[in-house]
This record gives sequence, C-alpha cells and structure tokens, in this order.
Amino acid sequence: MKHKWDLKKDLLAIHKKSYPAYKSLAGTYDFDFFTLSIDHVQGDPFASPSHLTIRLSKDTAAFPSQYTEHEVAATALEDYLLRQFERQAARFSHKENGSGKSGLISITRPGQEVLKRSACTMDEKYIYVRFCVGFPANGRTINAVALSKILFDFLPVCVEKSLLYRSLPAKQVEASIFLAEDQKAVRDALKESGLVAFVADGSILPRESGVSQRPMKGAVPFSSPDSMRITLTLPHRKEVSGMGIRQGITLIAGGGYHGKSTLLQALERGVYNHIEGDGRELVITDETALKLRAEDGRRIHDVDISLFINHLPNKKDTTHFSTLDASGSTSQAANIVEGMEAGCKLFLIDEDTSATNFMVRDELMQRVIARDKEPITPFLERAKDLYEQNGISTILVVGSCGSYFYIADAILQMDCYHPVDITQEVKTLLTGTKAPATTAPDFHPAQGKRLFTFASGTRERKNYRGTGTVTERLKIRLSGTDGFSLGNDTVNLRYVEQLVDAEQAAMLAQLTKLARERFANQTVPLADIIAFLTKQLQKEGFACASPAGYVTGHLAMPRIQEIYACLNRL
Repeated sequence: MKHKWDLKKDLLAIHKKSYPAYKSLAGTYDFDFFTLSIDHVQGDPFASPSHLTIRLSKDTAAFPSQYTEHEVAATALEDYLLRQFERQAARFSHKENGSGKSGLISITRPGQEVLKRSACTMDEKYIYVRFCVGFPANGRTINAVALSKILFDFLPVCVEKSLLYRSLPAKQVEASIFLAEDQKAVRDALKESGLVAFVADGSILPRESGVSQRPMKGAVPFSSPDSMRITLTLPHRKEVSGMGIRQGITLIAGGGYHGKSTLLQALERGVYNHIEGDGRELVITDETALKLRAEDGRRIHDVDISLFINHLPNKKDTTHFSTLDASGSTSQAANIVEGMEAGCKLFLIDEDTSATNFMVRDELMQRVIARDKEPITPFLERAKDLYEQNGISTILVVGSCGSYFYIADAILQMDCYHPVDITQEVKTLLTGTKAPATTAPDFHPAQGKRLFTFASGTRERKNYRGTGTVTERLKIRLSGTDGFSLGNDTVNLRYVEQLVDAEQAAMLAQLTKLARERFANQTVPLADIIAFLTKQLQKEGFACASPAGYVTGHLAMPRIQEIYACLNRL
C-alpha cells in the first residue's frame, strides 16, 4: 500500500497531461486514519465518474459495539452513515469545476426504505464507503491541482464529519439503531401472535405525490378500530398500540378516494424497514408478503397454473404452461403459483389491478356459461383453500365485488382514511342471502420441478477486421426499476411492485448474469439456481455481483421473492 504523499507526488507528475494518464493513479493509499482505494478511473471527463472506496477501521470510528454486533443494528448504522456521508459529499460536489463531470462527488441517495446497500457496508474490522468522483480536466487535459483538493481537503472532512462517532449526534445514531430493533420486535411479534401485518396508531400512510414517497403534510393519522387494536411491548418504545391484521382473508372496502389503496400500498412496502419521520416506521408486514396483479404480455415459463386454469379448448397443457404473451388472467394465475414457490405467506391484491374474470364469476355468468365450458377457476373459489391448506393469507382491496364478503375473516371499511371494522355488520347483512360458489374441487399444490434452460453466458461477434470472431461477456443495460437487458434478452420488472429502488434492479441484473454464466448451456431446476445464488450471497455478499474485481457503490439487496420474480420473467 502506498502513502497519501505518494499520491500527491503522482498527481503533480501528471498535471496538465492527457486525460488517460489518470489511469496510473489506480491503487490503495494510506491517509493516516483511513485508506482510499481508487478502484476504477474513467476514460475521459465525459464518461461515468471514477469509482473510489474509503475503508475505515471500526476501532477508529469508535461506535459502541452493540451498534455493530448483530445484523439489524449494523444495517441501520450503515444506512445512517450513508445518509450522513451523502450530505457531506453534496456540500463539496462541483466545488472544483471543469469539463464534463469534473468535480462531481456522488454517492447513493437512499429513499425512505432502509436497504442493505453496497455504498456503505461493514465487516468484522472495517467500514467501507463506496462513491464516485469526476476527475477534473480542462477539455481533456488533467487538472491535478483540482483533484488534489478533492482528495486531500474535501474527502477527509467528509470522513471526519460522517463516519466518526465523536463527530455525530449520539442521540440520532442511537435513535436509528433503536428504531430498527423495535421494528424487528414487531416482526417477531407477527410470527408469535398469528398476525400478518401491524399498523401503528398515528402512522401517516398517504404519500406526498405519485412520484414521492415522503409523507403527505396534513394527512389524517391512522387510528385502529377498537376491535382490531392490539398493544405490543417493544424494547425501546415500550408499549405501542395499533391495528393487527390476523392470518386469513381480510378485505379492505370503501368508496373511491377514501384510502383503500393507500393502506394496501403502505402494507406492501411494510416488508421493508423505514427511516424515522417517514410515517410508516411501524407499518410492518410479513416479510414474505407479495403484491399480486395482472400483467398482460408477461413471459411465463413452465408454470403449473392448473389450480386456476384448466381444460383449454386448444388442449394446451396448463400443468407446464409457457407463453411469451400472457393474458391478464393467466399472468395473475402464474404470479400466484410463482409466489407460492417463493415461500410467500401473504398475498396483497387490489381489485383495480386484477383481471376481472380471474377474480370472480357472478351468479348470472355461471348460469349462462356452464362450469365445464369455463377454463378459469376464479380466485374467489381458491382463496380459502390457499389459507386452510397452504397457510397463505390474503389482504384484498375490493370496490365493486361483494362476493368476497362471504369468505372474509375480517372486513375493513376505509372512511375518509379512517378504518372501520364492519365485519359483524356485513355478516349480519349476508344472513339469509344466497352465497355464490366460494370453493372449487381439486385443490392441489403446483406439480413437478420447474426446469430452466440457460443460453450461453457469452456471445460471439466479429472482430474489427471482420476476419474472425471475438468472444465477449454479455452486457447489462439498466432501466431503473422497470427492468434490464442482458445481451439480447430483456427482463421486464415494471410490475414487480415491491422492487422499490433501482439499485435492487441492478443487483438482480448482476445475479441473473451470474446464474447464466454458472449454468450456461445447461437445463437445471429453478430451486438449484436459487440455492446457488443464495449461497453466493451468504458467502460473498455484494462481491459475488461485482465481476469488475471491485464492488461498486450502486447495488442494493432484493428479497428472495424479487429474485424469483426476476428469474421467472427471464
């Protein structure tokens, strides 16, 4: 390892040289109380900025050991430190100017969710912060004086003010750790108490806008119906009251614009922890919960959808169903079966984004079209069996379909954002009325092991002379949370609604590439692919998705459910 003064000397030697001379700076340097690694140097000032890593000893950072000794606290601390470093970096970004991205200092800006991110990680001895710097230039001529100021003046201040315990407000640090531990306590209580979700009294569920996840100002605070209110004892906040949603089938009803979908959207993001001030800090959902919807046009591969769709007139086998262009009903059926395969114990469904013919067939339609002429068994007739035989609960937003009242264990009415328990009133109203068909014969789990055939992990192209071929690794092109392309294949993740950050999609792209390279030209069970990826993640963390030889700061961990969803759309 070189010393920082070696870097200073090298900078002076390349001042005003052509931009590619910056490449000579790659390496690791001792900055006395931290080390700086220049992992990748951009090719010119207009290219993607250079990748750098700061490594700081935990002893130097001097955080209390209880803040780093278990995963929940460590993840919360990583998130807190990342947010602090981002604020400091923003102060100095572009203070040194020049061509292109000169003077840029950038790092991941986290959203409202607390995610495990590569931008800030910890191991047994060190804290790592990964970020980008636009190496300064005038035209394509190196401005080493400006870079020296960034590396020797700005970065030490960022480290001092954001990564050392003595420089941070101790109460804020403690609060972030305590909140994470309370959130874990709620998750543990769900499992112990037969609950699938909890919404604390006083939570703010509406968001600022359709493109912002910040809490809406002046929104109505959540208040649980008395009949559903439970009190939990947490390690730090002590007793917290709120609405407990029990296992089984729960309906959320009410008029339009009264908050039905707002509540469901809060529950679907409740699989993640949220930061203090978000309003949904103690909106906690079973961590395996899956938001389901119709996805017209999605790819389906070898899925047993016979639980819902059978006896097609073209005699197509629905126990091994594949299509490149699914209808709304077949896509929703596949989403459910794939969710079961991914270990989901709670389905979240909004009637508005579901296929109507998949959700219900009313009495008149059943009289007009006989059952043996209708291949679709609606979700209404499978929901009870999914819970009673598979232990999978459902929370369903209904606005126009009253048939689900007959099978509901609990019914909430959202009235001007206030939840009202109307279960007993509805059950009384249904007394003496003729119930629709709410069960169907032949309930069965999905059949067989699903097999995936992976194409090559590389591709052939002609060399620049056109006289031969060159083998190259497949390139990834990202499209935010909408998906990515790997070589010529596109994976559409637009309707995987619990994918909340583009860095999660970037991680999914790298994991897909890793699986394709490992199982190139092989036919393997999906379970084996998932087992391989899970093992790699446990063993190497973000490093397994970093083929460049260094870990970039632009990855975030998805859930296992999103890994399944990604592979199912490949």
